[in-house]
Amino acid sequence: MLFGVSGNARFFLYSSSTDMRKGFNGLSGLVINKLGQDPLSGDIFIFINRTRNLVKILVWDQTGFAIWHKRLEQGTFEMPKIEKSQASLEISRQKLMLILEGISLKNIQTRKRFSLEKK
Repeated sequence: MLFGVSGNARFFLYSSSTDMRKGFNGLSGLVINKLGQDPLSGDIFIFINRTRNLVKILVWDQTGFAIWHKRLEQGTFEMPKIEKSQASLEISRQKLMLILEGISLKNIQTRKRFSLEKK
């Protein structure tokens, strides 16, 4: 489990840069108005600033909102390819961990695994 959420949670990376002065209300507003999603769904919403050295992760945990915040002292977070028309990109928990740990997404190869998700 990551960030105290269930295994059913989906991870959405916001495609635009985010003003990191935003708190619970501002980030929830982005989720509703820009992503067209419900911030109370239990899904995880990831926001990165313009210089890509700050990230905020917003999640509703059934009793309230939680924000996880990380600032890099050196380097940047890598953004996966997102179409300009997309407001967000759904990513896996594994890809989020790679982004947070600074591992390049370009050459990652995943081995075949069972999944209940329908293709």
